[in-house]
Amino acid sequence: MGYQVSSLDELGEGYGFRKIRQPLGVTAFGVNAQVFPPGFAGPLHYHDEQDELYFVHRGTATFTVDGNELEVGEGGLVHVESTTHRSVSNRTDGDLVMFIVGGKGGYVERDGQLVNPEDLEKRQAMSKGELE
Repeated sequence: MGYQVSSLDELGEGYGFRKIRQPLGVTAFGVNAQVFPPGFAGPLHYHDEQDELYFVHRGTATFTVDGNELEVGEGGLVHVESTTHRSVSNRTDGDLVMFIVGGKGGYVERDGQLVNPEDLEKRQAMSKGELE
C-alpha cells in the first residue's frame, strides 16, 4: 500500500512516546510524537548521527540546547544537530504534545511531479503563499 492513515490517539494513550514510523510504514526517516505531562523535565541527551526537528503541536516546550533555554509555543519549530546536547521539558500546568522527525544523510532535491499539468497554477500559488 502506498499510504497509511492514523492519529496520535490511535497510536497510544497516556504520556510518553507515540511510535509513528513502524505503524505507518515510514522507512525514509525516524518519526515519533511525545506527550509530556505537566512539570515533566526531560533528560539531557544527544544523538550520534541523526539531526532532529521538533514541532510543538500543543502546549509550551522549554528546550535547553547547549546550556541555552528556549521557550517554544504551539506551532514552533526547533532543529537540533545530532551531537548537540539538548533536553525538552514541560514547565506548564497543561500537557505538551510534540512531533519529532529525525534523519541523516541530507536533503533530497525537490523531486515532486504534477500528475495533472493543469495543476501548475495551483502549485505556483501554494509556493508564493497566495492561497485563497
